[in-house]
Amino acid sequence: MNKTALIIGVTGQDGSYLAQLLLNKGYTVYGTTRDSGIANFNNLKSLAISDDVIVLSMAPNDFRSVIQVVSKVKPDEIYNLSGQSSVSLSFEQPVEALESILGATVNILEVIRISGANIRFYNAGSSEIFGDTNGARATEETPFRPLSPYAVAKAAAYWQVASYRSAYNLFASTGILFNHESPLRPRRFVTRKIVTTAVEISRGTKSKLELGNINVQRDWGWAPEYVDAMWRMLQLDTPSDFVVATGRTVSLAYFIEKVFSCLGLDWKNYVSSVTSHRRPIEFDIGLADPSRARSILKWEAKITVDKIIEKLVECELKSEKLI
Repeated sequence: MNKTALIIGVTGQDGSYLAQLLLNKGYTVYGTTRDSGIANFNNLKSLAISDDVIVLSMAPNDFRSVIQVVSKVKPDEIYNLSGQSSVSLSFEQPVEALESILGATVNILEVIRISGANIRFYNAGSSEIFGDTNGARATEETPFRPLSPYAVAKAAAYWQVASYRSAYNLFASTGILFNHESPLRPRRFVTRKIVTTAVEISRGTKSKLELGNINVQRDWGWAPEYVDAMWRMLQLDTPSDFVVATGRTVSLAYFIEKVFSCLGLDWKNYVSSVTSHRRPIEFDIGLADPSRARSILKWEAKITVDKIIEKLVECELKSEKLI
């Protein structure tokens, strides 16, 4: 396509898969991390693209750092996938959550505005902004009820993007992504924790798995599919925001049962719910209506949660982070 993309937060799960997607489409891909000299490039190496991505150091919450990188790269598209990504951690570090998510988003938007360049901007939103929808499926019109510092920061960033889009006619869109998983997830995320610990139990190196509330229900998708939705948003004639999800919600207990079943184990013999692992507050059910993404983006999740679980277990058993 002879385009240049800048992925802010390229070493994370979504950044790595997005880089792979864009490289396959012929893009020149630049990626940023806070310190490229000491960054962990394992995800890029796992996808065999570490030599193809041009990695630069950038602090997204430092305006000068952002403007220097954007001026150097001169991207056609910017994907902001940086910032704190853990809901649980945001309760421990609420200021960092706000600064790394909202502060970074404002800096990038300001740089695009000041540059006057025709840069298309993607902002990584989150389904956490919806909170409890009282049994309704969340759409792009659903009111926000964020409960965690992470969700509050994501909601604020969403409105900041909408404000710049209207005020300065920027091509800026937010993808409101529901949970999406892959072998590239860090172990602190609950799905990866379940899979890795279950495999360790099957191998006899662990004897139990402690979790928080296992009755929560979420819509889980496959991360490599979700980055395609990000790209599609920036190919539209008009910028817009989209809910990206599978449309199917299952409980964490269901996820656990299926993981252990793949290993021939009964999860009830190994899993316990521990109060200390529970968040101060969280919503019970996350429901999504991704019909607008199907209609306008021509995007639809193909890989079901059951297949996702099989893939995660298979990759963990092989001790490889490959699709």
